[in-house]
Amino acid sequence: MDILPREYLPILIFLGMAVALGLVLILAAVIIAVRNPDPEKVSAYECGFNAFDDARMKFDVRFYLVSILFIIFDLEVAFLFPWAVAFKDISAVGFWSMMVFLAVLTIGFAYEWKKGAMEWA
Repeated sequence: MDILPREYLPILIFLGMAVALGLVLILAAVIIAVRNPDPEKVSAYECGFNAFDDARMKFDVRFYLVSILFIIFDLEVAFLFPWAVAFKDISAVGFWSMMVFLAVLTIGFAYEWKKGAMEWA
């Protein structure tokens, strides 16, 4: 019965330290945080409308178009990581299929760029 608590002692110490560090960081943020944000921080800087306006107001849809394009290209590029990890074990067919994939990705990116989907003006 004495062996079991001794085996779990490092895990309990780790959990205790994690909880203590989390509490210290939260309390430090509460103590050090700036209470009065400047007007630039709460201004419309990214999405095109004020941060604390009515949620039902009309807004520029280009913000969402750019975010959807980012998600699409980001997910497609995520396929490169497993390919790069297994690169030494991939045959010529695997290599050239990824080259075709990258070519389609590049053509799609060039098309979106030419159409002006990433321009705000």
